[in-house]
Amino acid sequence: MELAREFMNQNKVQSFMPPLVLVVEDNEDNLVLMRYALDAVGCRSICLQDSYSAVVIAKEHQPDLILLDVLLPGLSGIDIVKLLKREPLTYHIPVVAVTALASAEDRERILFAGFDDYLSKPFMIEDFEFMIHQHLDRKLNPHASINSCLE
Repeated sequence: MELAREFMNQNKVQSFMPPLVLVVEDNEDNLVLMRYALDAVGCRSICLQDSYSAVVIAKEHQPDLILLDVLLPGLSGIDIVKLLKREPLTYHIPVVAVTALASAEDRERILFAGFDDYLSKPFMIEDFEFMIHQHLDRKLNPHASINSCLE
């Protein structure tokens, strides 16, 4: 049994790759805050302020989650999510709207446009981290079920 635990621990170190999150946000302060929070929960991140490159970067890097502002200069977040959901390489990636649009009507319109989840700004860091865990918990803790079997 001890040999099995040692083997599993070695494999965890070798095979675990933290989840990758693509963040598209035009406000630099919000971008820094989200990057910090993602680092704190154990995610890697790619942060963009340019809405036009979001789809290309998503196709190229295949992130585990996309956090997307709705009110962006150039292409809106709604335009981007529609493009992502039509693209064979990205349609499966969960996309969360992180937006200042906070009314019930806005939320309904945003989710109807193709977003998988919604978080309104300003947000509490705890709410942000909870949302990240909701979408990435298996990838943040890939060996949780194995550990429970070995204990």
